[in-house]
Amino acid sequence: MTATVSVPSTRWPRAFRYLYAAGLTESIGFQVGYLAVPVLAVAVLAATPGQVGLLAVLGTAAFLLIGLPAGVWVDRTPRRTVLVAAGLTRALLYASVPLAWWAGVLTLGQLYAVVLLVGVATVFGDVAAHSVLPELVGRERLVAANSLLMTTDATVQIGGRGLGGLLVQALGAPVALALNALTHLLAALALGRIGPGTAAVGRRPAGGFGRELGEGVRHVLGGGVLRPLAVSLAGVNLTVNLMTTMLPVVFLRELRLEAGALGLFLGVGGVGALLGALTARPLAARIGAGRALWLPGLLVAPAGALVALIDHGPWLWSAGFGWLALAWRTGVGNVIGVSLRQRVTPDRLLGRMNATFRFLLTGAVAAGAGLAGLLGQYAGPRVPLWVGAAGAALTWLPLYLSRGRLPRATD
Repeated sequence: MTATVSVPSTRWPRAFRYLYAAGLTESIGFQVGYLAVPVLAVAVLAATPGQVGLLAVLGTAAFLLIGLPAGVWVDRTPRRTVLVAAGLTRALLYASVPLAWWAGVLTLGQLYAVVLLVGVATVFGDVAAHSVLPELVGRERLVAANSLLMTTDATVQIGGRGLGGLLVQALGAPVALALNALTHLLAALALGRIGPGTAAVGRRPAGGFGRELGEGVRHVLGGGVLRPLAVSLAGVNLTVNLMTTMLPVVFLRELRLEAGALGLFLGVGGVGALLGALTARPLAARIGAGRALWLPGLLVAPAGALVALIDHGPWLWSAGFGWLALAWRTGVGNVIGVSLRQRVTPDRLLGRMNATFRFLLTGAVAAGAGLAGLLGQYAGPRVPLWVGAAGAALTWLPLYLSRGRLPRATD
C-alpha cells in the first residue's frame, strides 16, 4: 500500500506549518529509534527479556515522575521555548549512544539513562505541542489540524519502522540512532521559527503550584466526558504495549526473523493508524463522534488474538492483519479524542489537561511494559501477547457505558 503525506496548504497559519514540519521530522526519527533501541539492547548488549521490559518502562517513566507537574510549568512558560528545549535535549541524548558505541564504552546503564532522560524531554515537548495547537489554528479547526498531524504521523510509521528495520539490519542500530539525533536537531530548528508564543492566560488559583496541579487533574477526572475517555485510552495503551514490548523478543529469538521483518510488521501498524486518521472524520460525521469513540473498539475486539498467534507462514500474515485492525481503532480514537479534549478545555488549563492525559496514558504504557517484562521473564514471551489481547478486547467498555455523556460531534 502506498500512502502520500498531505502537506498543509498555505491556508494554514505560518506558525502551524513550522509545527507541522517539526512534527514530521521528529516522527521520522522516533520511528527509527522505536526499533533501533530495543534491537540495540537485544542484539548488541545481549539484554534479557526482563531488561528489555525495563528499558521500555524507563522510556515512559518520566510521564509518571514529572508528568503532572510538567503541565503546570507548560501553562506558565512560552510554549515555543519548551518545544525547542525538548528537541535539542533529545538530539544530544540520542547522539551520545553512537558516540559511546564507537568508543567501545556503551553499556545498558547508559542506554537506560538515555531513554529515561529522553522521556523527560518528551513529556515537556508533547504537552507543549498539544497545548499550543488551539493557539495556532483556532478551536474550530482542531479536528482538521489533528487529522492532518496524525495522518502524517501514521504515514511516517508505514515507511519509518520498515526503514528503521532496514537501517538497523544494514548499518547497525548505533548508526540508526545517530540519524535519529539529527532529526531532533532539525526539528528544534524548525520549532524556533513558530514565533515567540505565549504562556497560558487566565487567573491562577490561590494556593500556588499544588492548587494549579490539582485543578488540572480534577478537570480530567472529576466527571463529564474526559474521565471515561481517559480510562478507555489508558486501557488501550496498557494492553497494546504488553504486546509491543515482547514482539522484538518473539521475532528475533523465537521466530528467528530479521530486524527488517520486525520493522515491516510494526510498519503495518502505521497503515492501520493512517486508515484510522483518514476515516475518523467521515466516520464521526456518519455515526456521531461519541459512537465513533467506542464502536471501533468493539469491532476489532478479536484482533489481539491474531497477534498472539503469530508464527511463520499464514500465521504471520493473520497477525499482521490483527495488528492493522488494532492500529486502525487507535487512529480513529486519537483524532476524535484529542480534538474533543482540546475543545472542551479552557486555554489556561490546556497544559495541565494534556499533562494529566499524558500521565495516565503513558503511565499505562509503562505499566504495560513492566508487566510484559515480568511475564516474559518468568512465564515466556508469548504470555504478554495473550494477556494484552484479552485486555484489548475490553477497552471500549468505559466509553460505551458513558455513551450518554459523549458528544454527537466535535466540530
